[in-house]
Amino acid sequence: MAISITETAARHVAEQLANRGHGLGIRVGVKTTGCSGMAYVLEFVDKLDIGDKVFEEQGVKIIVDPKSLVYIDGTQMDFVKQGVNEGFEFTNPNAKGECGCGESFSV
Repeated sequence: MAISITETAARHVAEQLANRGHGLGIRVGVKTTGCSGMAYVLEFVDKLDIGDKVFEEQGVKIIVDPKSLVYIDGTQMDFVKQGVNEGFEFTNPNAKGECGCGESFSV
């Protein structure tokens, strides 16, 4: 079980952590919401929770709770810029569908 991160995303996360001044890494999780059922949730991590899985790639730690890992195992996280918009994009092999706006997915 693993989550991967592209070089562009790793660089963005590292910059955000440096600007913040502290933190172990970034938590990637899911919550029930949106048109399709589940949405990705990102937050800085200062302290690990019991059961957290830590994946380190390109100098960045990605932390995932065990319940979320079931839905996002094998996902690649990227950071993309398109015109004036920028944000994280996820390639999740477990997703069976996405809503039209790309904010939520179903498994």
